[in-house]
Amino acid sequence: MDLTQEIANLGPWFHNLHLPDGTQTAPNHTLGDFPAFKWQQIESYIPQDLSGWRVLDVGCNAGFYTVELAKRGATVLGIDVDPHYLKQAQWVAQQFGLEDKVEFRQIQVYDVAHLQEKFDLIWYMGVLYHLRYPLLSLDILSQKVTRLLVFQTLTMPGEEVTQLPEDIHFHGREIMLENGYPKMAFIENKLAGDVTNWWAPNHACIEAMLRSCGLKVTQKPGHEVYLCEPDPSNLSNHHLWNKSELLSATGQAWQEAVAAKVSDKNRTLTQ
Repeated sequence: MDLTQEIANLGPWFHNLHLPDGTQTAPNHTLGDFPAFKWQQIESYIPQDLSGWRVLDVGCNAGFYTVELAKRGATVLGIDVDPHYLKQAQWVAQQFGLEDKVEFRQIQVYDVAHLQEKFDLIWYMGVLYHLRYPLLSLDILSQKVTRLLVFQTLTMPGEEVTQLPEDIHFHGREIMLENGYPKMAFIENKLAGDVTNWWAPNHACIEAMLRSCGLKVTQKPGHEVYLCEPDPSNLSNHHLWNKSELLSATGQAWQEAVAAKVSDKNRTLTQ
């Protein structure tokens, strides 16, 4: 069977990969040369030599980013929920001779909480807005990344950011109506014909969510793309407050951790 026939048998393709001989998997993609044009925005921000780096590619699809990162020397774990895409990704890795650098598993992003390892780089593009529980995913990944997280999501229009007060008065919620207040639109039906498009955060919301997970934005290489790293000055309180809820949401024992969460909760209302 020739390469063109193999590609056809594995279709349809959402990633247009340029195989070593120049053959493309989806040359007539409706989005153009996708995701190559996204990679071109980001690639100069990623170290050329990733030797020794352990990478997690969340929602790896057919493995475009998995392959690019493995070609730079990283060992990559690609995860996806769709076996169709994972089959494509495994085949693609073979075409590039990268079988010893990559691994693919059919797991959810929430299952990352149970992985007994951390990752130098987490690649988290094009997934959050498909999730019913988006902030949970960021909480999980923020505790698994040690160097760099590349994040991209569908967004609401606008780049405004409102200066937030330390505390919002109970009767002062009008600030939430400002364009630059962190907010996320809920998509009840479809967006672009896709019933799994659930959320569209604004720019301010993305930055606020990342901060609340102990991450700081260091670069914004393209539209809707954020490069983040762990913020040592912001790691103590948010994980402590959130720990019992996170443990419960991921099916782990939470009763002991809740003690810290409730010790001072609502005390200000009675003093």
